Amino acid sequence: MPFRKLPVSCPSIRIAGARQHNLKNISVDIPRDKLVVVCGPSGSGKSTLAFDIVYAEGQRRYVESLSTYARMFLPKMDKPLVDKIEGLSPAISLEQQTTAHNPRSTVGTVTEAYDFLRVFFARLGKVYCPHCGTPIEARAQDEIIADIMNYPEGARIMLMAPIVELQKGTHAERLKKLRAEGFVRVRVATLGSEAQIVNIDEVPALDKNKKHSIDLVVDRLVVRPTMRTRLADSLELALRWGSGRAVVAMEGRPDAVYSTENVCPKCHFTAPSPSPQLFSFNSPQGACPQCLGIGTVLAFDQGLIVPDESLSLRQGALAPFSSPYFMAKYGKAMAALCE
Repeated sequence: MPFRKLPVSCPSIRIAGARQHNLKNISVDIPRDKLVVVCGPSGSGKSTLAFDIVYAEGQRRYVESLSTYARMFLPKMDKPLVDKIEGLSPAISLEQQTTAHNPRSTVGTVTEAYDFLRVFFARLGKVYCPHCGTPIEARAQDEIIADIMNYPEGARIMLMAPIVELQKGTHAERLKKLRAEGFVRVRVATLGSEAQIVNIDEVPALDKNKKHSIDLVVDRLVVRPTMRTRLADSLELALRWGSGRAVVAMEGRPDAVYSTENVCPKCHFTAPSPSPQLFSFNSPQGACPQCLGIGTVLAFDQGLIVPDESLSLRQGALAPFSSPYFMAKYGKAMAALCE
């Protein structure tokens, strides 16, 4: 929301007769809607003007405009020693704090913007596979049904469950299990060859040294408004056999892969669900496994420890041991070690 500007009759904050602390009956005009810097030598009254007069009076007037009940929970500001202040709006003050050096303290944590950003990315962020860049989206079963119902009416689609994906082996036991469960057809594809729809009883012997993909054909449907109930039952079955994933094949368009889990449809990378903890370097869930969320890694650099490998210990081969402090404290012990 844009800030509401005051009328042109109040182009500045006018202070008359300021006598707070070191100020000696000072009158000054401070332009509005501008970046103003108050500077001067120590003790000249800079902080008094900014905090004890402008901020204090602006805050005091704002608090007085609130209800009696609301004023109970806000600190009471004393009226500054000043004759008159015009053009003043409610004010805020940012306190300068000196914090100890902490590798986990950043601009985001000090300003507390980090907490809001973590929630923002957790709620609105989109997950992408770090290996292939494919968007990863977990969808509810109702959302998948609604998407399939939007296919062109009259189109013939095939609903499948991925069983084997680019794995070596004959997969005879898996096919036997599918046959025992009453399924009839599968789609079989060997790496480098075109996929084929075959009866489970007629699947040719698969080369155990080649990678194969097997999709279980759960149902074949014609897209119509009346198919929702049948689609829901078949989709539930496909998701159960496909470990949370289902494939919809339609002639003339690429296969659509749906998942109820955060799994990449191409390389099957499983991503964690976005949460505020995932975006926190102070949480084991979001911290870098290398630096543990600190941002730096302590490691030895042999080139810095031994810059000249041609030197002996007595000649100062170890750079950390050549400092005046070390030599004064441990020089004799080092010399005895070298003898």
